[in-house]
Amino acid sequence: MATLGSEQNPWDAIVIGGGHNGLTSAAYLARAGRKVLVLERRHLVGGASVTEEIYPGFKYTVCSYVVSLLRPWIIRDLELSKHGLRMVPLECSYTPQLDGPGLCRWADPDLTRQEIRRLSPRDADTYPEFGKLMGKLARFAKPFIDEIAPDPTSFKPSDFLQLKRAADRFRSLGDDLTALQFKLTTMGGVDFLREFFESDQLIAPMSCSGIIGTMLGVNSPGTAYVLLHHYMGEIDGSSRAWAFPVGGTGAVSEAIASSARSFGAEIRTEAAVSQMRIKNGRATGVVLEGGEEIAARSVVSGCDPRLTFLGLVGREHLPGDFATSIERYKNRGSSGKVNIALDRFPEFAHRPGIGPHVTGDVAIAPSTDYLETAFDEAKYGTFSRRPFINVVFPSLLDRGMAPPGKHVMSCFVQYAPYDLASGAETWPEHREAFGDAVVDTLAEYMPTLKEDILHRQVLSPWDIQEQMGITEGNIFHGELGLEQLLFQRPVAGWARFKTPIDGLWLGSSGAHPGGGIMGAPGALAAKEMLKAGAV
Repeated sequence: MATLGSEQNPWDAIVIGGGHNGLTSAAYLARAGRKVLVLERRHLVGGASVTEEIYPGFKYTVCSYVVSLLRPWIIRDLELSKHGLRMVPLECSYTPQLDGPGLCRWADPDLTRQEIRRLSPRDADTYPEFGKLMGKLARFAKPFIDEIAPDPTSFKPSDFLQLKRAADRFRSLGDDLTALQFKLTTMGGVDFLREFFESDQLIAPMSCSGIIGTMLGVNSPGTAYVLLHHYMGEIDGSSRAWAFPVGGTGAVSEAIASSARSFGAEIRTEAAVSQMRIKNGRATGVVLEGGEEIAARSVVSGCDPRLTFLGLVGREHLPGDFATSIERYKNRGSSGKVNIALDRFPEFAHRPGIGPHVTGDVAIAPSTDYLETAFDEAKYGTFSRRPFINVVFPSLLDRGMAPPGKHVMSCFVQYAPYDLASGAETWPEHREAFGDAVVDTLAEYMPTLKEDILHRQVLSPWDIQEQMGITEGNIFHGELGLEQLLFQRPVAGWARFKTPIDGLWLGSSGAHPGGGIMGAPGALAAKEMLKAGAV
């Protein structure tokens, strides 16, 4: 038994899960002088934000692979730069084609206009104006991810003031942008983009932003809103920027963990929690898989809502309507990951060389029909034979990710539905065929790829669930559809991190404001706990 965490000397807070949000909660609580223990089931912290050397000499960013939404105020508060966090901006977004040079969208707007002009002079002129419009809408939406969710049902003066501030921002958009905002919340990504652009080669990669981590197609209503997330990203104050952390996304988790430890938090790995201790409707600590019981005044779950409430707490301890809502909460893992160790760089046939076009992300999204066909296959319970793939070459951005002259390739793949027609448990039988489909698709654009591969790691949503403990392998801890955002994440009336179990708080990506390497759910949960005097 631990000397701390006994009934006579409980921890102020236990954090279940050492993902980046759980670590962020721990860091903020410890920074406020609280006695905090983080319990992580795996041998390393990070959850879905980890870097691992699966193949000797090659480091894989196993699940998540780029950063944009990590909140600047968290970086400052936790002094993450002092704890080793360094990020390299992604300078380009390249969409190759099988019959031509494809399209590069550069950090330099003039170069981007030149690229688009080959496809459509009109689109080249429209593109910067579209960016300005979306930037204005992003400034309207950004406060929502930096504060607790507004509650339209509350009569508290503070909630009225928050809603008033939001309404004032909305009115300040003007009639044209207000109408555009309504379209964003109702339209499919492709239909929305077609109101501005005519080139399908431009619309296709832009529409992909609306489907990341969702079981929806580029034409599905509501996907236009998710496009806005690309425009809310920022790195070091630079809007719409995406970056690769030096050392992989695990470096983000390690920096937060280092910060938490510097404030006095304790982190235990290989410490899997089997259940919550509930006494008289209150969380009083946790029970580990080995039977050890650890007492705490409060518990923060960094796990997804389904695992937290139906796995660790149990339906019998929850209000019936709340438990039913959690059962209906949509996880629907739809993305897989393929990480590849390369003997040499596999050049693109129609834009050869190791140039700046491959130092950003590469989107295999040649047309909107291609993307919708990929979704059609997933709807009927199979992985996409020619999927949407978003590729980053970490070794071009950080030479420490692979041995000299060798390279690492990180592939986010959609669609790979958790619920296969043959059952989720049959994924081990289909895993390598899924990996083959990814490699076959990429090899159409990079002819030497197959002979360049030294090793590959294939992760289906089922594998992510088994290895990382994330329900249905959804790394966002639940879809980012409009019905599961803001005051409805994870359940209407319970979007402010407090749960129906007294003493239990939710500080994961399944809480407001949602997924991505953001840190806001964990930080806001800790701030609410401190404000409420819960620790």
